[in-house]
Parts: sequence; structure tokens; C-alpha cells
Amino acid sequence: MSEQTQVRATSTPRRVVVVGAGMAGVQTAVALREQGYTGSVTLLGAEPHQPYDRPPLSKAVLLGKAEDSAFDVDFEALGIELWLGREVLGVRPAEHELDTAEGPVPYDVLVLATGAEPVRLPGAEGVPGVHLLRTLDDAERLRPVLARQHDIVVVGAGWIGAEFATAAREAGCAVTVVEAADRPLPGALPAEVTAPMVAWYRDAGVSLRTHARVRRVEPGAVLLDDGSRLSADAVVVGIGARPATAWLADSGIELGTHGEVVADARLHTSVPDVYAVGDCASFPSGRYGERLLVHHWDNALQGPRTVAANILGEASGEPAAVYDPVPYFWSEQFGRFVQYAGHHASADTTLWRGDPSGPAWTVCWLREGRLVALLAVGRPRDLAQGRRLIEARTPMDPALLADPARPLKAATA
Repeated sequence: MSEQTQVRATSTPRRVVVVGAGMAGVQTAVALREQGYTGSVTLLGAEPHQPYDRPPLSKAVLLGKAEDSAFDVDFEALGIELWLGREVLGVRPAEHELDTAEGPVPYDVLVLATGAEPVRLPGAEGVPGVHLLRTLDDAERLRPVLARQHDIVVVGAGWIGAEFATAAREAGCAVTVVEAADRPLPGALPAEVTAPMVAWYRDAGVSLRTHARVRRVEPGAVLLDDGSRLSADAVVVGIGARPATAWLADSGIELGTHGEVVADARLHTSVPDVYAVGDCASFPSGRYGERLLVHHWDNALQGPRTVAANILGEASGEPAAVYDPVPYFWSEQFGRFVQYAGHHASADTTLWRGDPSGPAWTVCWLREGRLVALLAVGRPRDLAQGRRLIEARTPMDPALLADPARPLKAATA
């Protein structure tokens, strides 16, 4: 251990408590150890399972190709205390204590990493055969449904809906996807970008019904507003997620318009000694000039490094680490690998690379001649190079950029 690391380790607070044992919580605990923190680290998880990764739930675990997706982390060797099956009910920042059913838990520094929870379909709770897909238990309940090759209705044509529909078709199920909007991924991408994706559903043998609002779900059927009745041995709801922060309502910790914890550029919250990271928190992006709420795996992987650096740095007087990433996520659906990097809301130019009716193409978004985001379908090299160009704010030549045969890195101005 270096002399600088020794100084940081001995001068930091005595006990760090992390609430949430998903990717963001686990990576925060691990990052603290990797960066030299030697004090107490306690990780609280509401679920009884060993901490696990979520992306495989809609793929390998759901299809029975893997039993679980537990993180390959030796918590005991790292000196991380795991408290599983421990739901946190509230926090009292003035007393530096968490409230749990098993009693209060004191902390010196608190990290909120509770993630997001699925939005439930009104009127569907308690109806037999209605499922969500967010936890390991959800995947285990759905696995025999797929194995029996049931008729399945998926409510919502977002990322999770498309991924589940893909797995269900692979398992041999008949699948209908209903979406209230006029296209897939309505809240994520512009209409002209999602238009080619409609054919993906058809080619995979999935019936996609847009402009389709669910009026009622009953055992064995989904009734739509237009009077249609869809046979459904099972219904899977994928209509979005929201930050899992209801337990913070009376804490004095500032929450945003989406119920997320409002964090600053170093991922500190509005109260002393409390940080927030991952799906439950928004942060100000200097790169994009707006506050971002990112519900994706990479954000839960990258943010904890900033949190750990600032926990150690605060006590030793080191400059604050600023969190301003290029957001990134991927999705595997209907035989395609879809990747996205950046944030396209402020773009003034959209360019296509390749034929969107084909198997591989990319959409690039620019602002004032610089790449701010891209969506790559089957073109991982575009994504890798484009992400670096976004980070570097490199000026691009639009004419060169639109040539799909030219590497992105060779399309600079």
C-alpha cells in the first residue's frame, strides 16, 4: 500500500453502509477496498439471495441455461459484511442511522444504491398468471412458463419487453406484444429510428400490436381498449421502471421529479455523508448540459468508482471526483446486438450508416459537428470507436461519417 493510500485509509470514516446489493451496491463496496479503504463496509440487500447480476435474468437464467447470476466476488476475503434479507425502512440523517425491521443500523457514510423497481400494470396485481421480470425470483417463476410453451402476452415494447419476447420465442412460445404507443421503444428513441425494428418482431414470429391499451387483465386473457381479447396463459408486464426510493420520502433527502435521489456531480446527496449511485439517482451532466437519470447496467458499474474516490478523498482533502460519463447500454433482441452510447436529446443532426433494413447499421447524432450519441445494430466497432469520439468531443465530417465502409475514427473533420 502506498503512503498516500495509507493516509487516505486511516483518515476516512469508520463505517460505510451501502443500501442495495445489486450491481451499484456491490461495485461500491468493492471499489472502496480496491481504492484502499480499510474501515468497516456493510452491504445491505433486501433479497435473501447472494448478490447477483440482472442482465442474465432475461436470457440465460430465464431459459434455464444458468441457475443464477451471482457476482464472482469473495465478500469475506474483502472484509465486506453482507446483510441479506434485510429491508431498509427509513433513514434518519441527523442521527446517522438506518431503520430496519431488525433494528437501527448506524453509519458514518451512507451510500444509496437501491436501484429501480418495475412499474406495475394497474388492475393486474393479484391476477393469476401475471408476471414481472426484475428479480431472480421473477425469472424462476417464469422459467417453467416458457418451458411449457404457453401463449404469452407481453405488455410493453421497451427493452425488457423485446428481450423477454426474444427468449420466449426461443423457448417455442406464441408471443404477442402490446404497446400503447405507436411504435417500439417510444420513450427511448425517435420514431424514424425505431421504424425498422417493427420488422424484427414479424421476422421472429412475434405479433406486435401498437396503439394497444390494456383495459383489463383476467385469468387467461388480456382485454384491450378496442375490444380485442387476447388469449394469454401468462402475461409479462414490462412498462418501465422507477427509482426504488419510496422509503426515503420523509428523510429530508431531496428527490427529483421521477422520484430519484438528486445527486450532485460527485454523487453526493442533499444531506451530509450520504451518496447515491446507479438507477436510483440522477446526476448533472456537464457534457450534455442537463440532469441525467440512467437506468442501465454500465451506469451502475461506473458510478461506484466515483463514490468510492469521494468517500476516501473527502477525509484526506483530495480534489473531488466528478461523475460525467458517456451513458452506454446494450440489448440482445431478435438475433441482433443493439448498442447505444451517449445522449441524443440535444442533437441537431441525424446521420445513418448502412441500410436499416439490413442486419447491420448505425445511427449517429451530432450537435454542432460533434458526435453526441450513436445507436449501433450489429456494428460493435462503430460503437467502440464512436464512444471514444464522444468522450473526446472530436469534430466530425458528416459526409465521411455517413459512409458505412469508413471507420468512424477516420471520419473526423
